[in-house]
Amino acid sequence: MTDPTHTALHALEQRLGDLEALARQSGESFDEELRPMRDRVARLRAERDRNLSRWERVQLARAPGRPTALDYAERVFTHFTELHGDRAFGDDAALIGGPARLRGQPVMLLMQQKGRDTKGRVRRRFGMSNPEGYRKAMRLMDLADKFGLPIVALIDTPGAYPGIAAEERGQAWAIAESIQRMVRLRVPAVCAVIGEGGSGGALAIGVGNRVLIQENAWYSVISPESCAAILWRDAAQAPKAAEALQLTAPDLLRLGIVEDIIPEPLGGAHLDPEAAAAALEDALDRHLRELRRLSADELIAQRSARFRALGVFAQL
Repeated sequence: MTDPTHTALHALEQRLGDLEALARQSGESFDEELRPMRDRVARLRAERDRNLSRWERVQLARAPGRPTALDYAERVFTHFTELHGDRAFGDDAALIGGPARLRGQPVMLLMQQKGRDTKGRVRRRFGMSNPEGYRKAMRLMDLADKFGLPIVALIDTPGAYPGIAAEERGQAWAIAESIQRMVRLRVPAVCAVIGEGGSGGALAIGVGNRVLIQENAWYSVISPESCAAILWRDAAQAPKAAEALQLTAPDLLRLGIVEDIIPEPLGGAHLDPEAAAAALEDALDRHLRELRRLSADELIAQRSARFRALGVFAQL
């Protein structure tokens, strides 16, 4: 059954867009006349966002125009220099990284990049890395440890690339090695899920002292479609699987999987990338400042204890 709030909002957004286009064509300003309609759109977006289902959150994480990791690299960081290759097989366009500065402080940036258009998404395999991507990440982790650079990881992937060639080159082993290497980092590590956080492909660069998630992102052991295909042999059951997986930001905060939820503009990050970037920058800077107070041994112990505690339960 269609939500009447969604229907009304969609119709009003279309009408507002048409009127704003006409105003631009005429060269005149109709801000006063359009303000009541804009206010109405904002109220409906707020009402919709309060009542989104888990599956609707998943759709927002995949919304066309949602900022990618490189979009945030351009808005949040300065002096980013991309480093290429794993020094063993080749370069992986799905996982990129290199030194950068966050509010003047040097960091090592790791990013999963989906691509901004069809050509870019194909080249980057929609953010799904091959083994050489994770080995490149480990090379950058080594550099970060050597030069004392805190690590910032921006996670946005449906999962590791499932191709035969990736398996032949040791996909599972590369993911396991990356997880192990990240646990042993002697520098602070803050990870932020900015869109999709699927399975080991996300966890490979997600072993941070702090794990953050944007308001409309998701993070799970499996995507809703894959889960539905396994359990019910029907990917159309993905909304049902999303509810069972409890993969949204509020779920993850309640379960202790993440430490913080990064707010997004009303309607999603794709509607106001600048505001989304500002909120991400504030959150990353705050958590890194807190972690810089810890020694290398304390960082390792805290990171290890954090992940060992996931899934622990007490028998009554």
